Amino acid sequence: MAWKAAEHTAWGRALRSPSRIARPERQSVLHDIMASTPAPAIGAARSYGDAALNDGGHLIDMTRLDRLLEFNAETGRVRAEAGVRLSDLFQIFGPQGWMPAVLPGTAFVTVGGAIASDVHGKNHHERGSFGQYVASIELLDANGQVLTLSEVENPALFRATIGGMGQTGVILSAELRLMRCPGGKVRLTRTRIPDLEAFLDAFETSTAPYSVGWIDATARGAKFGRGVFEEGTLVEGAFRAPKAPRRLPFYMGGLLVSRPVVKTFNAAYLRRASLKGRSRIRPVQDMLFPLDGIAQWNRLYGRRGFHQFQCVLPQTTAEITLPRVLEAVVNSGQASPLSVLKKLGSGRAGYMSFPMAGVTLAVDIRAGRGALPLLHRLNTLVAEAGGRVYLAKDSALTPDLLGTMYPDLDKFRDVLAKADPKGVFRTDLARRLNLCGDLP
Repeated sequence: MAWKAAEHTAWGRALRSPSRIARPERQSVLHDIMASTPAPAIGAARSYGDAALNDGGHLIDMTRLDRLLEFNAETGRVRAEAGVRLSDLFQIFGPQGWMPAVLPGTAFVTVGGAIASDVHGKNHHERGSFGQYVASIELLDANGQVLTLSEVENPALFRATIGGMGQTGVILSAELRLMRCPGGKVRLTRTRIPDLEAFLDAFETSTAPYSVGWIDATARGAKFGRGVFEEGTLVEGAFRAPKAPRRLPFYMGGLLVSRPVVKTFNAAYLRRASLKGRSRIRPVQDMLFPLDGIAQWNRLYGRRGFHQFQCVLPQTTAEITLPRVLEAVVNSGQASPLSVLKKLGSGRAGYMSFPMAGVTLAVDIRAGRGALPLLHRLNTLVAEAGGRVYLAKDSALTPDLLGTMYPDLDKFRDVLAKADPKGVFRTDLARRLNLCGDLP
């Protein structure tokens, strides 16, 4: 199998590192690679920071291992290789009345990546995290053995793999429990929200299965925290055939995310929503994957790229800490056109899974001189409030805060000490955070 030398970068493009990448097309080739040069596996590289980077080392790109292996139309159970994208599951099984119970903000994530990050969606308050719908996992471990993981078989390794950022081994395939869906449409209600307090009230009173808030991260004073609240309910209707996404032909140099343009865009976006709320029937993709219609939208930030910060704050401290976090973002002047607010429930499947009951905020931050100091400030605020940051998007967390945010870290490390004692699956993220606890 040929290794291709390349400077590899993830979706945020702010971090990059040289590595050698292999893209096996058959399981037998993957096993040969692992026997000679064991290395971390990556999926579609939709993580934002350094989760899919391995500076000076090797990476195994799993995206060509994308076969659907088995499907039961009566129960909605599907077994798929790790390289299958969630968009494939959505487009193939949606018209048959089934869809993944949990879908993140992009459908281009692979099954393996969704498990490793234990992704969540706009319905987390009702449905929980992706890993809660994983019945079993087929894992290739550091010794070249293929193990079956589930709540019954190797349960500790199962929980360490879900949300474990690829540190336990190479996910070969998984059996997933899909959910019934009435059709490919959503009743989407958009409401203009005047400030942050009203946003939190809207989440508490909403009964919709899907909900998300888009916050104007430039607004100050009485308009601080204003935005648009979206609520969605799946309804009957034909699934829209996938369209080829529009492409950005070149890097935009950051012009379209400059402060004047961002303020103008946000004002226009707000005017599209009614203060009393307006409902329309739309293709479900319009709510679930709003940016998937633009290929390589990350080029908007120019060649220097951007960081994404996402935190979750527990309900007990969110009312106090969320305004402080958002204020730091607004005052920095470095935020993206729209920041994203969601309500999370308590559902999580792995030791290192991100969600907790509370409120989550996600913000794109342009890479530059002030980005890392801002991120460090935000991480400290979140840790002090008993919250946590999302490792799949992180690029600036420090090891001293990791244990504070993730109380099951020691359980995770105990499993890894047996599963990968030589550290063959370590990535830049794992080394930066001493995620596996093997550094002095």
